[in-house]
Amino acid sequence: MLRINDQITIQEWELSEQFTRSQGPGGQNVNKVETAVELRFEAERSPHLAPPVKARLRRLAGRRWTQDGAVLIRAEETRSQARNRELARERLAELIRQALIAPRKRIATRPTLGSQRRRLAAKTQRGEVKATRGRIRDAEDPA
Repeated sequence: MLRINDQITIQEWELSEQFTRSQGPGGQNVNKVETAVELRFEAERSPHLAPPVKARLRRLAGRRWTQDGAVLIRAEETRSQARNRELARERLAELIRQALIAPRKRIATRPTLGSQRRRLAAKTQRGEVKATRGRIRDAEDPA
């Protein structure tokens, strides 16, 4: 069981782990021991997450979200299988915690009168700068 917060816990049947060989340096151990962990969370079928939370989780997961609605998290930082397993579970819990936070609605406001005046003054000044960039004409040049 994976505890997310006081209200939400993920049951073991929603999680599956697969162990593979890690990449990178590791000496003689690297070709014998399967220390990398691939944690799979069946998010779409989970009864513990509300539909809006699932939608936010899908957006946050990005490429880690699979076609069948699962989140895949791979951990291979350490040489210990147990530590990689803990890291993967911590990452999943953090991802779900981020998805639980609903974004605040933006309240549309009008620009203040002072900000409108400053914007127009800046535009006028910029226009004057650009107007002086024209071709310089000599006094005796008729064209």
